Amino acid sequence: MQVVLKHDVKGLGKANEVKSVSEGYARNFLIPRGLAIPATKESLEMVAREQQHVTTIAAQQRARAEAMAARLKDKPLLFKVKAGETGRMYGSITAKDIAEAIGKALGAEFDKRMVELEHPIRQTGVHLVELKLPANVTGQVQVVVEAEDQ
Repeated sequence: MQVVLKHDVKGLGKANEVKSVSEGYARNFLIPRGLAIPATKESLEMVAREQQHVTTIAAQQRARAEAMAARLKDKPLLFKVKAGETGRMYGSITAKDIAEAIGKALGAEFDKRMVELEHPIRQTGVHLVELKLPANVTGQVQVVVEAEDQ
């Protein structure tokens, strides 16, 4: 019997996949628990529409993320901090600080988990910071750290 899975089923498949299973397994386990529906013409059309909708949303999300990466690439972030004679800062710039600055530059919320920063920035100068944006889009932002005038 052909069924369309409504949810992920361990050992069988993922949601919206069409699978062949025994009639007893389908009638006694999958269908009563709401894990699957019989594969009819209507249910297959519904799955196709859902998959098309999901791919459209993913394409839109990817386009927004790529546009965000392009805007950030051309817009350096400037931080003025207190630093010693050697350029070593008295504090540090963390992923949270960079995310807040990006949020202000874009005028939107920006999650600090999208900033790929191994260690906090503790030195003045120009630093390239990797960003992991939604839809597996990566980008870079230039962080310029300058010492405040004493």
